[in-house]
Amino acid sequence: MDRIVFLDRDSLQAQVRRPGFAHQWSEHAATGAGDLVQRLRGASVAITNKVPLRAADIAQLPELKMIAVAATGTDNVDLAACRERAILVSNIRNYSLVSVPEHVFTLILALRRNLRAYRADVEAGLWQQSSRFCLLDHPIADLAGSRLGIVGYGALGKKVAAIARAFGMQVCVTSRSPARDAGVTELPLAELLRTADVISLHLPLNEQTRKLIGAAELATMKRSALLINTARGGLVDEAALAQALTDGVIGGAGFDVLSQEPPLPDNPLLQLRLPNFILTPHVAWASAGAMQTLADMLIDNIEAWHAGRPLNVV
Repeated sequence: MDRIVFLDRDSLQAQVRRPGFAHQWSEHAATGAGDLVQRLRGASVAITNKVPLRAADIAQLPELKMIAVAATGTDNVDLAACRERAILVSNIRNYSLVSVPEHVFTLILALRRNLRAYRADVEAGLWQQSSRFCLLDHPIADLAGSRLGIVGYGALGKKVAAIARAFGMQVCVTSRSPARDAGVTELPLAELLRTADVISLHLPLNEQTRKLIGAAELATMKRSALLINTARGGLVDEAALAQALTDGVIGGAGFDVLSQEPPLPDNPLLQLRLPNFILTPHVAWASAGAMQTLADMLIDNIEAWHAGRPLNVV
């Protein structure tokens, strides 16, 4: 009988049905490095959202046959070690095609219309003291007619593009594969960075994309441009971004991810107190609907593996 262990159950706020085959199930709210191997001893299936499974751990788990990642990113799993042991790794794909794009535009709209600054003004009593019916202390920009640059044109990038076109934005993309959608212009990354009013990142994190956006790239952007990152924190040099925002090199940024999560207190982006920077705690993916879809797909992956027809193999 297969033993299934969910290492970080509290990371998924949804109903998780049990697989439709004979099994033993155990779950833990969270799992630290010191408890990992002990909790997985005898398990054939490990479920992890963000708990790392490294080569040294995998070597101590001879009965492990599958790692079901309850997320899209698999950088917390040593894939090479899994291949050596013929351990199947599956992930969840395209479960947040509504939640993430909506969060992207939440950040864009809040920044383009200076919502944080205006809210602070109201809380400080400035509107109440105004001699006019409205307060116009911060610039407000429309999305219509502006250029959105999308870096990485997979399923999420395509959804973001569709919303952008509905707002009347011009959409330009940089992607490894051709973007054949109507109303989308392909540009080299350098030109996209130089000409876009808003740039949204939708890339995986790997050695080719790590710190893709650094001080040199930020310096080429428009001084009014926004940088949006709901993908992976390591795509951007955080110290360079903090300096660029402080110095007014770019117009603003909206981030949902950091290079280390939970972040260390000295992360330079946590030190910023600027109205043109918004940081949310990796929640773009986490609408109730998206989490339930993820939970259902997670069990679908495990059932498909058990049936000998694996899905979403990494």
